[in-house]
Amino acid sequence: MVVVNERDVMVREAPPHGAIGMSTAYRISDVAPQPRTMEFRRRVLDVGAAVGEHPISHDEVYYVTSGTGVVVSDGVEAELSAGMAAYLYENAVVGIRQTGDEPLSIIIAYPVSR
Repeated sequence: MVVVNERDVMVREAPPHGAIGMSTAYRISDVAPQPRTMEFRRRVLDVGAAVGEHPISHDEVYYVTSGTGVVVSDGVEAELSAGMAAYLYENAVVGIRQTGDEPLSIIIAYPVSR
């Protein structure tokens, strides 16, 4: 077992896949030694920030804990808010952008690349 306090893995950085705005990343599963089979992370997108569109090679879940955003998968957009999740499928081109007046906090889970 590994117990992680997110404040111990917090990093301020531009979001991946385009560096659109700024965010806070919490790479929670990174402290669990290999072999592990999943990634579990939280990212808080500042107002105006986005994870740019990118292809994924595995299924992935974005779960919103606060704020609002728009997720895209293969050109189809959907609005998300707290308590909503987007299940994204392998081989899709996906991304998410913050909307509204407050940061967008999402949990991201996906299998480890092997």
